[in-house]
Amino acid sequence: MFSIFNNNRSTDNSINRNSKRPVFLRAKWENLVMLNYEIDSKILLPHLPPATELDTFNNKTLVSVVGFMFNNTKVLGLRWPFHSNFEEVNLRFYVKHFDGLTWKRGVVFYSEIVPRPIIATIANLLYREHYSAKPMMHAMSVKKDEIILTYKWKHRKKWNSIDVTAEASFSDIHAGSEEEFIFEHYWGYNKYNEQTTIEYGVEHSMWQVHKVKEWKLDCDVASLYGEAFVPYLSAEPDSVFLAKGSEVLIRKPSFIKT
Repeated sequence: MFSIFNNNRSTDNSINRNSKRPVFLRAKWENLVMLNYEIDSKILLPHLPPATELDTFNNKTLVSVVGFMFNNTKVLGLRWPFHSNFEEVNLRFYVKHFDGLTWKRGVVFYSEIVPRPIIATIANLLYREHYSAKPMMHAMSVKKDEIILTYKWKHRKKWNSIDVTAEASFSDIHAGSEEEFIFEHYWGYNKYNEQTTIEYGVEHSMWQVHKVKEWKLDCDVASLYGEAFVPYLSAEPDSVFLAKGSEVLIRKPSFIKT
């Protein structure tokens, strides 16, 4: 269930140690759109949690604008009415943590948007995430051999959106590819305070991907993420991916002291 990615470095996603942590959440993550942009690392350095470093692909520092579906969500084994299926849009970047033996590859979420306030509140309290609640919607259609997918969120009274058109067929991720770098991160890291980082495990099978043909990001980058991100998220993305997704489990957090 849990895959390991090496990429010419000593990397360990620590299956055994990670699996000792209790499961907090189970869900299906489906139809994951990833718009990936190269960015100046200086923009991200102030947001690094203690004990982590920026991870790069081919010497490029990347951020991803991500839209996807949370489906069949269960928290501590329980399904909450009206909170099982919902959209999420986030902005994330890629880090690594050396635990004394190996490098563990993970992500840091700069911003996460969901449609339900209670989801945002719980995630922010337990994981020190950066969730906000906004009106959201999505639409998906399959026409002949194409998937047309849209995620929308309302920010400052205006609808923002991610739109992609992709081939309906899908294929496996190739070893060493940018898809593998983007998707094969199995740890989350958040800053708790100046000396402490929250670490949590995310487990899923290796995803399959659709070939994206067209895409569009319509987003008020300045007010949502800050002026520093505008030149990068307004440019052409380095890559755009659409993953089919799978069942996912998120484990309870632990703490790293520096």
